Amino acid sequence: MSAAAGGSTPQRSTPPRVLVIDDELSLLSFLEMLLRDEGYEVVTASSVAAARRCLDDPWDLVLCDIMMPDGNGLDLLREIHAADPHPAVVMMTAYTSTRSAIEAMKAGAFDYVSKPFDVDELKVVCQRALEQADLKEENVYLRRELEQKYTFANIVGKSPKMQAVFTLVDRVARTSSTVLIHGDSGTGKELVARAIHFASARASQRFLSINCGAMPENLLESELFGHVKGSFTGAVRDKPGLFQEATGGTLFLDEIGDMTPPMQVKILRVLQEKVVRRVGGTEEETVDARIIAATNQDLGAMVESGDFREDLYYRINVIPIHLPPLRERREDVPLLVDHFLDKYCRQLGLEGRSVSVPAMRVLESYDWPGNVRELENVLERAVALSSGEVLKREDLPDHLLRGGRDEDDAVSLPAEGLDLEAYLERVRGSLMSQALERCEGVQTRAAELLGMSFRSFRYYAKKVGLTGEEATADGREAAQEASQDPGSDAQ
Repeated sequence: MSAAAGGSTPQRSTPPRVLVIDDELSLLSFLEMLLRDEGYEVVTASSVAAARRCLDDPWDLVLCDIMMPDGNGLDLLREIHAADPHPAVVMMTAYTSTRSAIEAMKAGAFDYVSKPFDVDELKVVCQRALEQADLKEENVYLRRELEQKYTFANIVGKSPKMQAVFTLVDRVARTSSTVLIHGDSGTGKELVARAIHFASARASQRFLSINCGAMPENLLESELFGHVKGSFTGAVRDKPGLFQEATGGTLFLDEIGDMTPPMQVKILRVLQEKVVRRVGGTEEETVDARIIAATNQDLGAMVESGDFREDLYYRINVIPIHLPPLRERREDVPLLVDHFLDKYCRQLGLEGRSVSVPAMRVLESYDWPGNVRELENVLERAVALSSGEVLKREDLPDHLLRGGRDEDDAVSLPAEGLDLEAYLERVRGSLMSQALERCEGVQTRAAELLGMSFRSFRYYAKKVGLTGEEATADGREAAQEASQDPGSDAQ
């Protein structure tokens, strides 16, 4: 099996490889011709010893006789699966017995056919066996893709705040403790929850998620706890809930702060007693799902106001993880930009893209109220609509160029405060970048546009790192301007 380009589901690119094992040479020759006519690549072995010499090769399907002079096909079946669990194995025998069939199935055979067999029936069995082998490999492939997608390596950030998150998440993943992730919308709460799951001992089991604020209470209850047939209009069959289906794995309760008080009581009971009762049912079922909850609200304040149960809050807040908003980790913006550019260029089959310095300064100075999700959307749009290999300021949405605020709010103080000197440096750098771009890199004209002397402009350009093409001025013009401006207001 080989994976198709671009990370898609694996597709078969070569004929299925089939190993046929039987001591009857005439039957062996017949099966070889039959299967070759079906488009299979066929290798035959007339003994257990000959078959063992083939076990190191990759196979998609094995047809194996049970009774052979130099060994037992059931023992060989176990050896085949020990060498490679991928191939489907179909057992053949002239000695029809229920006991042999049961032993073959217990040992891992896909199916069992008796000699003499119907040719059409054998073709169907082989086709079904190959489909199952393909499905098994596809499941392995998809799980590997999920694990790679949701590893910590794909949560981008070098800032101290994100490094602290990574350290905590790595420790939490080794436990089964309940986790509460809190952070603004778009900070990546579900991504962190999935990373915890796939790094935990529960990684081989299911990760299920539900948005607690996205559906009415009665539907949410049915989704979480399940229901029995006839319990309400439309309940045409028994249905397990997410708590039952996530047993052994992880259940992610997103926006848990939006739950109604009655639902909070029911969730608390599940967390305390580890049992659920389906809607309309009378029997209780034991569940064992690790709970990871998330919210963008201040649950502590909600407890004080009576909008969230205090006992439930302490049940879910065993290990709290805070995801900082993007405006508090601006040093991560260039890393995230590179990450999303690479992602969407690969998705769209484009050559790699880069970002001009003026555009990057806009991205770094913007407050990102929608956080990482907003940044990703902006870059997806820019990659899709831009025509050049370098994304420029004009490729960005207008609200980013305006700073995302109305003019009246442009200098409003954020609730969390700010580093004034750093803020002024960012504003100065952004305006100088824009002036340089508008003046095609000529510093003297850019300085005039900003009402600055050339020496002052040159001093700050060097200080904020405006070098390269965008800070290149005509040498003669710069020298002449400098000679006419012996003073400097750079200090």
